[in-house]
Amino acid sequence: MTQQGIAVAVVVHEHRVLLLRGQVGDGEPFWQFPVGPVEAGESHEDAAVRAARTARAGLPVSAVRLLGERAHPQTGRDMAYVACVPEGRVGQVDEAPDGIVWVGRDAIERYVPYGELFAPVREYLDAALREP
Repeated sequence: MTQQGIAVAVVVHEHRVLLLRGQVGDGEPFWQFPVGPVEAGESHEDAAVRAARTARAGLPVSAVRLLGERAHPQTGRDMAYVACVPEGRVGQVDEAPDGIVWVGRDAIERYVPYGELFAPVREYLDAALREP
């Protein structure tokens, strides 16, 4: 049986990117972009939009473009990274609920090893998180 691919929603708003706290079993918590499986007949973009809507943030988003695809270096799963933007009002990004953060370029390394990000995602964030 073939493993389902995974869609990753890279959601940027006001020069900050959305991260959610996750945890595998009793392991250490980690931070990640909203993710979800790509269902049969579903595009990567549609799966990423659904992942952001069904994640703890419950954020309605629109897909902007596919940033790239790869086999994840640790899990081997097929991953598709999709740039997304929120639809409508987001609220105060500084007052996100526990387990949800919006971080700028200067703070992202506290949550995610920035140098280990997939190169197309890192390049997109370098441009999207740049303050005017």
